[in-house]
Amino acid sequence: MARAWSHGECPLLSPYSWVCGNLAGEFQYGTFSIFVNALVVLIWKLPLFFSQQAAALSIAHIAVLSAGAFLLARDRKLSLASSILVALIASLNGWIICWGASDWFGALAAFTWLPWAWWGAERALDQTRTLWRFLWPAPFVYLLVTGGFPYTVLMLLLVFAWLAVRDVVSTRELTTIVPLIVGTALGFGLAAPAWLALLDYVHGSARETLQPSSHFQWLVPWNAWPALVLPSWTVNWPDFSSRMAPHAGTELNCGLVPVPVMLAALLTKPRAFLRRTKWELVLLAVVAALAMIPTAGVFRWSFRWLPLFHLVLALCAAEALRLTGRDTEDAKDREAKATTNSSVSSVVHLPAGIALVTGIILVVAAWMFGFDGQDLFPLSWTLLALSIAWLLSGYTRRLREWSPAAIAFLALLATYLSIPTNCGVPRYNFAQSLRDPAPLDPQRLYISFYPEPEHAYRTEAHPQSVGQIVRPGSTPMWAALRFVNGYSPIRPAGVAREFATAIHGEIDPNTGEWLAWSEAHAGGLLERLGVDGMIVAREFDFAPLPESDWRLVFQNAEGRVYHRGGEPLARVRSVGGDGKHVVAQVVNIDDQRNSLQLHVDVPPGHEPALLAFARPYFSGYRATLNGRELPVTTARNLTPLVEVPAGSRGRLTLSYRPAWLIYGGAIAAISGFFWIACATFATLAMCGRMRERYAS
Repeated sequence: MARAWSHGECPLLSPYSWVCGNLAGEFQYGTFSIFVNALVVLIWKLPLFFSQQAAALSIAHIAVLSAGAFLLARDRKLSLASSILVALIASLNGWIICWGASDWFGALAAFTWLPWAWWGAERALDQTRTLWRFLWPAPFVYLLVTGGFPYTVLMLLLVFAWLAVRDVVSTRELTTIVPLIVGTALGFGLAAPAWLALLDYVHGSARETLQPSSHFQWLVPWNAWPALVLPSWTVNWPDFSSRMAPHAGTELNCGLVPVPVMLAALLTKPRAFLRRTKWELVLLAVVAALAMIPTAGVFRWSFRWLPLFHLVLALCAAEALRLTGRDTEDAKDREAKATTNSSVSSVVHLPAGIALVTGIILVVAAWMFGFDGQDLFPLSWTLLALSIAWLLSGYTRRLREWSPAAIAFLALLATYLSIPTNCGVPRYNFAQSLRDPAPLDPQRLYISFYPEPEHAYRTEAHPQSVGQIVRPGSTPMWAALRFVNGYSPIRPAGVAREFATAIHGEIDPNTGEWLAWSEAHAGGLLERLGVDGMIVAREFDFAPLPESDWRLVFQNAEGRVYHRGGEPLARVRSVGGDGKHVVAQVVNIDDQRNSLQLHVDVPPGHEPALLAFARPYFSGYRATLNGRELPVTTARNLTPLVEVPAGSRGRLTLSYRPAWLIYGGAIAAISGFFWIACATFATLAMCGRMRERYAS
C-alpha cells in the first residue's frame, strides 16, 4: 500500500501476488480507510525493521482506541479515574493484545473505532443536542467499516440496535432514533466502496465454501470464564484444527478489577446497580453468548466477539465503582463520603477482598483440578499481591479513587510478562533481507511450491530466518517480486481455486506435481499464464519438466529456483495457432498497478487477434482500443483475455474499473458532500449562538 501511494497509484490491485491480487476485495488491508493508509505511508517512510513497523502500527491504533473508550466513559459522567479504567480495559485487554495487536491487525484497525462510533451514536440520540447531532456517528462508522474486519461491523450493528431499542423503550417514540439511523446510513455511504467490494468478491470465493467444522473453532468454552480473574486458567479450547487443546484464557484477561467490582456492587447495592446497568448487562450477556456459539454464514471463530465483551464489561465495572464509593468525581460526594467514613470504608474494601478471595479459590481449584496449565506461577502470586495492595489502598483516601485503574494496569502488565502474548497463531523469523529480491528476478512471474508455513516455517520448527527463496504468503510484496502465491483468507482469484491454494498461499502438493510435470512445458498452462519461474521447497522432490525447457539457477537448504529458458515472458502475449486467431504485433507495453497500455497491430483479414494478459482476472476489467470499448473475457477465471478485431491498430488500454468502485465511489462522494455541507451549516449555527451568548 505504501509503495502504491508513493507511485501515485491507488492500491486497488497488487502486481506482486495473483492469489492476493485484489487488495480492495480482501477487505482486511483497509484499502479505503484514510486513517490506515495515512498511517501506513507515514510509518513505512521511517527506517524501521518489520517488527518495529508492525509495533508502531498497532501502538498507534491502541492509543486511538484508548482515547475513544475514554471519551465514551466521560460522556457518561464517569470520573477521570473510572474513565481511565475503561480506556485501559478496552485497549489492553487480552484479546486486543494477544490477537488484534499481535496477529490480526484488521481486527484492531476496525475495533479501534467502535468506542468512537458508540460515543457518536449516544450523542446522536441525545435530544438535548441540536438537529445536526446525526453528524456525530458518520465518520466513525466509516472508519470502522473500512478498517477491514467484518466481525466488527456485526458488533457495530449489534451496539446500534441495542442503543435504538433502549432509546425507544425509554422515550416511547420511534422518531428519537432517526438521527442515529441517518448518521449510520451516512457512515455506510462513506464506506460504500469497501463493503461493496467485499460483497462482490466474497461471492464465489473460497470463503463462501467454508468447512462446517470451522464454525466450531475458537468458541469460548463455558468453563473458561474464570480466566477473567485468573488469565492462566487453562481448559480445552477448539483450535484452528477443530481439536480440543489446552489453552490458557489470556484473551479473557481484563485486568483483575471488573469482576470483583461488579460482584461488590451486586452484594451491597443490587437494586441500584441493576437499575443503572440493566441495559449494559443485557448487552454483556448477549455478547458472551455470541462468543460461545457458532456464527452463521461466512463468519467463523466466535471468540472474536470478546473485544466488545471487554468494552461493555469495563463500562459496567465503572458504573459499579460509582455505586461502591470509589468514583468520587463530585466534591459534594466527597464531603458526604467523609461524613460516613466507616460505612464507605467497608464498601470500598469489598471489591479488593472479593478479588483476593476469588483469586485464592481459583488458584487452589486450578492446582487441584488440572486447570493450572504452564503459567499458573508466578502470575497467580503477582495477582494475589496486587489484590492485597488494592485492599490496603482503601485505607488512604488519595489512593482509593485511583487504585482500581492502577491495579488493572499492573495486572494486565503482569499477565503479558508472564504468559506469551502469541496465543495460537504461529510466528516466523522473517529477516530484513526479504526486501532484497536476490536471488530471484523481479521481471519474472514465479510460482512457489512449499509446505504449510504454519507447520514447516514457524519459529518452533524453523528458528532460522526463512523465506529468501520460497517467499511464503505475501512476503514477495516486500521485494516487489511477482508471484502467483499470496496470503488470502477470501481467495477471490480464480487461480486460487484452480490451484487449490490455501490461506497462506501454499499450493496443494498433488496439484504442484501435476503443474510441474504436466503443465510446465512450452504451450502448457503455466506458460499460458505467463509463469517463467518456479520455486520448489526442499520438502518436495519434483522439478519442472521437460528439463530442456527449464534451468536450475539457484539452490540452498531452503529450496531450488528454476527459470524457463530464454528471456522473461512478456506481460501481454498474442495467442494464435488455434485456427481462430492470428498473431498480432504487441509493442510499447506500459504495465501499471490498476491498468495496462500497449500498442497493438492486427493483420488485415477475417481472423481477430486474442491478447492474453499475465495478471489475475477479476470481474471489472474494461478494455478500450482508440477509445472504443472491447469485451474482456476469461478462461476459467484465470487471466483477462481481449479479442481485437482484424485490421485494428492503435493504443489498447486495459483498466480495472469494477461496478462496485464506480457506484460505491459515487455513493461515497454524495455522502461525503452531504456530511461536509451539514457540518459546515452546523458550525456556522454554533458560531452564531456563541456570538449571541457573548453579546448578551
